[in-house]
Amino acid sequence: MLSPPADHLSAWLGGWPPALPVRVVQDLEHERPGWDGTARGVAGVVDPEGRCVVRLPPEVAARLEVPLPDVASLLAALPAAVGVPGTAGAGVLRWAQDVPDRDVLPDVGIWLPAALADDGDPRVPAWLRPFGGDVLVALDEDGRYLGGVGLKRHHDSGREIAVVTDERARGRGLARRLVAQAARTVLAEGRAVIYLHAPDNEASARVARASGFPDTGWQVIGYWSRQP
Repeated sequence: MLSPPADHLSAWLGGWPPALPVRVVQDLEHERPGWDGTARGVAGVVDPEGRCVVRLPPEVAARLEVPLPDVASLLAALPAAVGVPGTAGAGVLRWAQDVPDRDVLPDVGIWLPAALADDGDPRVPAWLRPFGGDVLVALDEDGRYLGGVGLKRHHDSGREIAVVTDERARGRGLARRLVAQAARTVLAEGRAVIYLHAPDNEASARVARASGFPDTGWQVIGYWSRQP
């Protein structure tokens, strides 16, 4: 069974593979800032056979009645265990397997620093600034933003791709070219590269497939708090 790089999963989740239907890993450093400076205590990955490793803060793990029989039971129990109103859910987890080369999907963007400060490069839109590091941006002939990719740095072993294109640039294949360009860059650095999306987001799924990220039945688990 094809699987994402085990070293990246282990570094990201604190352990891999799942030895139980639901393996709970207690993250003693759960308050550390995430890729955007925000701490996230819940992260999980489910393989195609339904086995899961989920990383939780110790106080959340202590509120779960373990062992849990399956992922559905975990998702149902998470809101009460987290103790903050929100939604637990699963998305599609893809990783780069056969990224098209530049002859098929040519480079289309330039890498710019995603400065968090207000005086950052004006060509970098607000949504890309929290990613930090460099972001990949496609510009029109007047230097205006058309689309971009940010890299979520969950761990040094891998990167997660996020892509957004401006409405006036959609339907041109820009997103798949940006994703492929970013994936080639990350892979050349010797890191894993993953792509996540909601199960019903067919537009994102099409971009992923065209860019070398097939759906092989893997899922990612998260918890999204509801803002007051």
